[in-house]
Amino acid sequence: MSSSTVHEGPIAEVELTIGGMTCASCAARIEKKLNRMDGVSATVNYATEKARVSYGGDVRVADLIDTVVRTGYTAEEPPPPEPERDEPGPRPAAAEADPVLDALRQRLLVSAALALPVVLLSMVPALQFDNWQWLCLTLASPVAVWGALPFHRAAWTNARHGAATMDTLVSVGTLAAYAWSLWALFFGHAGMTGMRHGFDLTVRRADGSSALYLEVAAGVVTFILLGRYLEARSKRKAGAALRALLELGAKDVTVLRGGLEVRIPVGALAAGDRFVVRPGEKIATDGRVVEGSSAVDASMLTGESVPVDVTVGDPVTGATVNASGRLVVEATRIGADTQLARMAAMVEEAQNGKAEVQRLADRISAVFVPVVLLLALGTWVTWLLLTDDTTAAFTAAVAVLIIACPCALGLATPTALMVGTGRGAQLGILIKGPEVLESTRRVDTVVLDKTGTVTTGRMTLSGVHPAEGVDEKELLRLAGALEHASEHPIARAVAAGAAEAAGAAGGLPVPESFEAPRSFENLAGLGVQGVVEGRSVLVGRERLLAERGIALPAALAGAAAEAEATGSTAVLVAWDGEARGLLTVADAVKPTSAEAVARLRALGLTPVLLTGDNRAVAETVAREVGIEEVIAEVLPQDKVDVVRRLQAEGRTVAMVGDGVNDAAALARADLGLAMGTGTDAAIEAGDLTLVRGDLRVAADAIRLSRRTLATIKGNLFWAFGYNVAALPLAAAGLLNPMIAGAAMAFSSVFVVTNSLRLRSFR
Repeated sequence: MSSSTVHEGPIAEVELTIGGMTCASCAARIEKKLNRMDGVSATVNYATEKARVSYGGDVRVADLIDTVVRTGYTAEEPPPPEPERDEPGPRPAAAEADPVLDALRQRLLVSAALALPVVLLSMVPALQFDNWQWLCLTLASPVAVWGALPFHRAAWTNARHGAATMDTLVSVGTLAAYAWSLWALFFGHAGMTGMRHGFDLTVRRADGSSALYLEVAAGVVTFILLGRYLEARSKRKAGAALRALLELGAKDVTVLRGGLEVRIPVGALAAGDRFVVRPGEKIATDGRVVEGSSAVDASMLTGESVPVDVTVGDPVTGATVNASGRLVVEATRIGADTQLARMAAMVEEAQNGKAEVQRLADRISAVFVPVVLLLALGTWVTWLLLTDDTTAAFTAAVAVLIIACPCALGLATPTALMVGTGRGAQLGILIKGPEVLESTRRVDTVVLDKTGTVTTGRMTLSGVHPAEGVDEKELLRLAGALEHASEHPIARAVAAGAAEAAGAAGGLPVPESFEAPRSFENLAGLGVQGVVEGRSVLVGRERLLAERGIALPAALAGAAAEAEATGSTAVLVAWDGEARGLLTVADAVKPTSAEAVARLRALGLTPVLLTGDNRAVAETVAREVGIEEVIAEVLPQDKVDVVRRLQAEGRTVAMVGDGVNDAAALARADLGLAMGTGTDAAIEAGDLTLVRGDLRVAADAIRLSRRTLATIKGNLFWAFGYNVAALPLAAAGLLNPMIAGAAMAFSSVFVVTNSLRLRSFR
């Protein structure tokens, strides 16, 4: 339990790298010791080999490290990030080497080469020649001593601290088997020339003085080393997505200094610096385009395969790739503030957390080993009392020691979390923590903020209605040329729509066919007027035309009324004293929103549209995307009350939003999904962040979270089920110790391999 001591002073947080852990019960012991300190709350993760510790009062980091060391393990603060290298290009392959994994592989290969003849000679009587047992002793001894040295060393360290872990079980089991064999060879009948030895999958009744367990000592050590190696390699694969994310950033950058291009390491870049990005280069950090236009490939951050067009004024994200034109970018965020760094930090934090189901597994792991030691002793005594067969009693007790491994329990949640959150990061889905997974399973209602989530959040030209006898191209050309001189959002929407119709990419520059207006005047609250192509043009509200005595034809009046009824804005165009047409402007629905709503429904969720707009606008958008329940005309500060009301009705609510005014509702909801294209406040408040502004990713995020939770539960079911089934079998004498060792090793491998299946999530 966490310490409940009240302490003064601010709370600080540190992440420690823990060394020497070999199983889940090690992590449980360290966590227990840290949490007994005053004002300390710690979570230790066996899979990531890290401890996240909150502390306050008089506690210092050195005290935390000292506590871990006194528990029998090592601890250190992660080193500060290394400065970026000056030279471009990938990191050397040596950086990918893992000395711990290499040493484990070497120990495994040597042990396997020595153990294989021992196992074959012991199991197949036909291969046994005179004095074969002495060859087996010669081959098995290095395995039982040197091969199992990590287990013996860890068991001794734990014993000195009055504790027992899975290493204790392996060490005691293999040493007991080896010691029995030595006694039988030197003091019993097993060393006699011509001795033959059979093998049985279950407990064998025999004369104890002629029974050898060399194949158990060598075989079990080899199987467990194999399990450790496969587990370590799989854990490395499980964390590969996060490492790949951290490696995405550019290593150096070309900055503009005094009009000259200078190549510097990314670490030397400062906010406000302007840097050049050529085609094919990575954008060094988050910034804003100040010169040039291009297409940017953001697939490595967002999972979106289609490049995004950017031009002057558009934001760009570090680690994305400039696909075509030359860009000059002004750095706005550097270092830990960049989107890439924040994504990596969020993913790592999620991987270090624990779901509620894992806490139960940890509690079991903490008491599991002492219980197994007692159970092995009980098995030995019971067999002796019932059969008076020392050999059978010993074999059953050793099988109990070796079969009982809590490692699978400790790996069940962290490995699935590592793979699930890593895969999410690759797809542009950031899961804040394991407790979020539990929420996704229960959610039944999803509240969708309209502006910026279901719709683009930008006004766009949605309809053109020329009066009778008026050419549509002329209507757009004159209105677009006049509106291009205005900065009003509606004016920009008309200008962009007109320019796009005339064939201008992006709609911002005025095409050559447009004439710059003369005598331009902005009429506040009404519209604009000016002279274009020699004509006196008015563009604005109906009131503007009425004030100039210009009557609306019935067709245009009807179109204006219909536009207002559906929530669009009607913009009237007149020249030379006559109404010439009507343009409608609206916040356009994202093209993917209808499909996204259908996907959310398929997951069993009821969508609700929430907006501050009038009901007519809201219902038009809702009809277009397939939402039946609409809550409109809600003030920003009242959105949280809507979520609270839905929860009071017994619903479990997910909220999807992107604005500052959504932050409180996102935090209040049972599950908050923040659009990564939105504000920082919304992203901080959300439980899941969707890096790209596509609502379909919300459905993917919920699917991935549910799949990860299902994998965790499947892992725990296997780990619990394995121990529940295997221990009675071993105690009943139905398992040979070597078979028990193989089963135990592969239970951990199964759990990690099952978690790795999440890498294929689409």
